[in-house]
Amino acid sequence: GAATEGLLVWVDPWRAEAKGEEHHLEAEKDGLGLNLVLTPEKPPVLHGQGGYSLKAAGTQMASHYYSITRLATRGRLRLPDRTVAVTGTSWFDREFSTSHLAPHQVGWDWFALQLSDRSDLMLYVLRLQDGSLDPASSGTWVDPEGHSRHLTLADFHLQATRTWKSPHTGAAYPAAWELAVPSLGYRLSLTPTLADQELRTGGQSSLIYWEGQVQVQGSRYGEPCSGRGYAELTGYAGSMGGRF
Repeated sequence: GAATEGLLVWVDPWRAEAKGEEHHLEAEKDGLGLNLVLTPEKPPVLHGQGGYSLKAAGTQMASHYYSITRLATRGRLRLPDRTVAVTGTSWFDREFSTSHLAPHQVGWDWFALQLSDRSDLMLYVLRLQDGSLDPASSGTWVDPEGHSRHLTLADFHLQATRTWKSPHTGAAYPAAWELAVPSLGYRLSLTPTLADQELRTGGQSSLIYWEGQVQVQGSRYGEPCSGRGYAELTGYAGSMGGRF
């Protein structure tokens, strides 16, 4: 179910709820569970042009997309044999759309990065059937105070430098990247913390894609800059064009 006002959604014992400024998350299954409280450290950020994020050049395919890029997180993780107190920093994404991925698009590479200078980067590239990138590829930079700046494809350069082949599906995914954002002074290397983070969802609408944690090392204007983030890679185990 879901409430019609504010954030309150649930599926059986899984629950996400906003209480004032805090977000509460609860989930439990097969002896594993979590109970977390997340407090925003920055205001929500609208991606694209005022929250309208174009997904295919020359079309009306788009989404409404916003994020809270840093939330101080505390709570408990339940394991089969013990309960562990945890703290950390989370990233909240919300995106909704009535459009499909364009038929000539194969998939996307998406990144959300929290950097040691207290700034944050969201970037995605949309891959086309001919191997090129859709000009609608874009991103957002969020400064330490929470002010945002829209980035076009011309503002950054993302190059895969290594691949990993799934032993489960045979799909080959990028496994390391060099990222440059010249106007902001960033030169960063992104590396997965674990190679095998491929998801195989099964069922009638089975999707196979890679998503997981990445580590960040590099510099900004010549000064050391590190961080951590999350990546989502689709279309490597079969085209996503026209799906969703």
